[in-house]
Amino acid sequence: MPPILQAVAVVIAFAVVVAIILLLVDIAPRKGKQYTVIRLAMCLLIPLAVMLFFNSYYWAMGVAVLVGALFFWLDYRSRDGAGYLIQLVAFMAPALLLLLVGLILPSIQTMYSSFLNSSGKEFVGLSNYLWIFTQSDGITAVVNTIIWVLLVPTVSTIVGLAYAVFIDRTRGEKIYKVLVFMPMAISFVGASIIWRFVYEYRGPEFEQIGLLNQILVWFGGTPQQWLLNQPWNNLFLIVVLIWVQTGFAMVVLSASIKGVPAELLEAAELDGANAWQRFISVTVPAIRPALIVVLTTISIASLKVFDIVRTMTAGNYGTSVLANEMYTQFSKFEAGRSAALSVILFILVLPIVIYNARQIKKQREIR
Repeated sequence: MPPILQAVAVVIAFAVVVAIILLLVDIAPRKGKQYTVIRLAMCLLIPLAVMLFFNSYYWAMGVAVLVGALFFWLDYRSRDGAGYLIQLVAFMAPALLLLLVGLILPSIQTMYSSFLNSSGKEFVGLSNYLWIFTQSDGITAVVNTIIWVLLVPTVSTIVGLAYAVFIDRTRGEKIYKVLVFMPMAISFVGASIIWRFVYEYRGPEFEQIGLLNQILVWFGGTPQQWLLNQPWNNLFLIVVLIWVQTGFAMVVLSASIKGVPAELLEAAELDGANAWQRFISVTVPAIRPALIVVLTTISIASLKVFDIVRTMTAGNYGTSVLANEMYTQFSKFEAGRSAALSVILFILVLPIVIYNARQIKKQREIR
């Protein structure tokens, strides 16, 4: 089919889908003679279209029975003005279908694959999980991931909160916030490339092009291979994600701080509380929901970190994390181990998601 006709066919198909959705959402639940006539016409037109498309009377009769029963039920319900259930199903069905195909089924398949061997044909039980916790590569990935998820959310939130407090209501506030938030506009790969130049190493006999090593040379030091020296290389990688996520923490917490009632701060000041006491006793409890959101969001990002490690060290020199090791094992055609690593990653993320959902529910109940 020529490209122009393909475009026309796509537009027509889209219009048909929109028409069906409008039919279910708007026309089908309504009561009245004209809508009954519309439903009756659909009972005739839909089977006719099926017969022309499939060139089969049997398909047309089967669809006629189903469509007739559906619209009879809709017409019966429309007499009482009932249509909420139909609208709910019409709106939720596409999202539920996408979740089923894109999330639920792949998750089940991955969990099943984690109990199979590398070829996916032989059941090996917990062997893949035992490999992760008995081999150095697997243990290193798990330990490093835990270090990431402990340090990155904590430091990012503290630094972001400090920025939010000290920049708030100062001259040039918008400019400062843009500068701090700017790393969020950079992809993890882009941020990794930037920081690779910062950590770049050349021998002492050469001129340094890495910012950190050049500063070290200016002060009379010796250039260091920052990304090769264990275990400090993990900390240098963690700095990259902290640099990216601090802007997110600052923006969210700054907006929350602006929402703290001024009356509470004034009352605490009248009671003799100094600036630090007002911050600890009034501001922090008031922004607790925002703190939880920031901590949990950055924690999930830390658990899933892949781009930074893959771009800067490829997981070598003891820097691998779960997501990177999952990719590495899959590239080695160890599908079972890769699936087991992804299941462990899912188990680590799940409590954070559940906790965040519960906190959101509590806030809704309070409101």
